[in-house]
Amino acid sequence: MAFTIREPLTGEASAIADIHVATWKEAYSELLPEDYFSEEYVADRHRMWQHILTHPRDDMVVRVAETDGEIVGFAWAGPGEGIDGEQPPRDRLLYAIYVLAVHYGTGAGQALLDETLGDGPAMLWVAKENPRATAFYLRNGFRFDGVEQVDPHAPSITDARMLR
Repeated sequence: MAFTIREPLTGEASAIADIHVATWKEAYSELLPEDYFSEEYVADRHRMWQHILTHPRDDMVVRVAETDGEIVGFAWAGPGEGIDGEQPPRDRLLYAIYVLAVHYGTGAGQALLDETLGDGPAMLWVAKENPRATAFYLRNGFRFDGVEQVDPHAPSITDARMLR
């Protein structure tokens, strides 16, 4: 299946928010309470993506993967962030990268990663309970640095930091 990686249009915030919600359901439903994906959660994602796309920043990159005219995934990267006042270990942070499960293995995730981070030094947080994502990042040269934290948006998920 062919796909295109491109910069999203402002009017596509809702589509990206829906993909964000759908991919979280696919990846984390068994790790989260039944009521996690509430109407408020969905509305928050819509507000978040509307803000991101209507307030672009030079230090952030957002790309979407599209096939047959539909967005099937996205990636978002920006400046590195430290925790608890630490200096960030890398200047670039992958905030999010998600592809709908039916498009796993198509190369869309790899192309999104390449477009948002290239092959330079970067950092990211991955759910320890997500072996598929961990394997993807390991293939792309990321390694765990031993730092972990509870996901601030999903307290039942522990995130581990990876660096490249």
